[in-house]
Amino acid sequence: MPDSGGSRAQREHIPTSGTRPGTDSAPLTPHGDAGALSVDPGAPQVTAPAGLPAAPEAGGLKAARRTGFLVTMVLGGLTALPPLSMDMYLPALPAVTDSLSAPAATIQLTLTACLAGMALGQLVVGPMSDRWGRRRPLLLGMVVYVIATGICALAPSAELLIGFRLLQGLAGAAGIVIARAVVRDLYDGVEMARFFSTLMLISGVAPIIAPLIGGQVMRFTDWRGIFVVLTGVGIVLTLVVWKWLHETLEPGSRHTGGVGEALRTMRGLLADRVFTGYMVTGGLAFAVLFAYISASPFVVQEIYGASPQTFSLLFGLNSIGLIAVGQINGKLLVGRISLDKVLGFGLAVIVLAAVALLLMTTGVFGEVGLVPVAAGLFVLMSAMGVAMPNTNAQALMRTKHAAGSASALLGTSSFLIGAIASPLVGIAGEDTAVPMAVVQVVCAVAAVGCFLGLCRPWQRVGREAGGL
Repeated sequence: MPDSGGSRAQREHIPTSGTRPGTDSAPLTPHGDAGALSVDPGAPQVTAPAGLPAAPEAGGLKAARRTGFLVTMVLGGLTALPPLSMDMYLPALPAVTDSLSAPAATIQLTLTACLAGMALGQLVVGPMSDRWGRRRPLLLGMVVYVIATGICALAPSAELLIGFRLLQGLAGAAGIVIARAVVRDLYDGVEMARFFSTLMLISGVAPIIAPLIGGQVMRFTDWRGIFVVLTGVGIVLTLVVWKWLHETLEPGSRHTGGVGEALRTMRGLLADRVFTGYMVTGGLAFAVLFAYISASPFVVQEIYGASPQTFSLLFGLNSIGLIAVGQINGKLLVGRISLDKVLGFGLAVIVLAAVALLLMTTGVFGEVGLVPVAAGLFVLMSAMGVAMPNTNAQALMRTKHAAGSASALLGTSSFLIGAIASPLVGIAGEDTAVPMAVVQVVCAVAAVGCFLGLCRPWQRVGREAGGL
């Protein structure tokens, strides 16, 4: 086809949101149940590059697929950075407590600070990416992340470490929110749900290898060496983004307003009860997950006497369960069974696993060892493989007009709720796992309540991917 002077995305065969300038650039505000589903979610879709007809299979779709693997790997790396930043540090928590002469609850605040930073940072970066595109805010955030992580390795006190972890989280938010927004730019409906499951496969490698790497680093150096390794990872990922991740948001689809428009867009998103329902449900499920992340180093190592290496192996096994279930969700369930049915089943399993852990830690079954507790944690973590990708997909299906802002709200709610849950798991000290289980039960039951009370899936029969 002769060159017609199309967009840079067309010339470079980069898949875009498929929005034609002048047709869908103005923001829409969803209200109540009238969400922003502009397509039939039951039909697999990969949008064609701008300026190319959508119908010919050999044209736009084939070009999108040629770049799909590379885009998947880059976005997978961005979504893997947060679990890598937190989980690689987990085996070192008891050592940091001794090194900085601080109580465990204070050291757990280093996790809380990082989460809070990621939550607040997304509120800023999300609207920025809707206005200036995905690439520039992402590169800026990655550079600041590298600097903040390097400074964490030099922190002489717990207070300074908490402060720099906050900055690390603020900068790392760019990768989280923009990766989700790019997915929304490129995919819709069933394909978006499947892509999120694919991202879970890639990013899920991080929690498997991160504690293992952290445990091995601890054999050769102290906890500061972990931050040195993270700094190197950040540098590599920054270079990869700079070289291979091109802009996916066309100029005609960007918001031109300032802070006021960003706030109005977010207010409109929050006015959509169903979007808010999925957002809060996902945030509460994430709180269950983070209660495990922040408490398990002390529960497994201090209460049940496991070594850092054993803890790393158990943590990796749980992550394998999450990945496996996520792939079952994306490859077998999506498109065949309603996303809401799968999500409801996952939430029910999470509740049952959390209740079982509470009964075990309170002594209802007598004194139990590490194996039963580890089994309960494995079931809980595995069920996250259907809860997390499906809440994101269902929420973002309604928000094509403001993917950055919607992604920011999804991420902020998750990380803020997780940040609140983190210190609660250590409120009774290091000698009991009951607070962890209580937080998990409360958050899991609340997630089910939000799903049923706000999302009301029985009122939207046929809208979900796969139907009934």
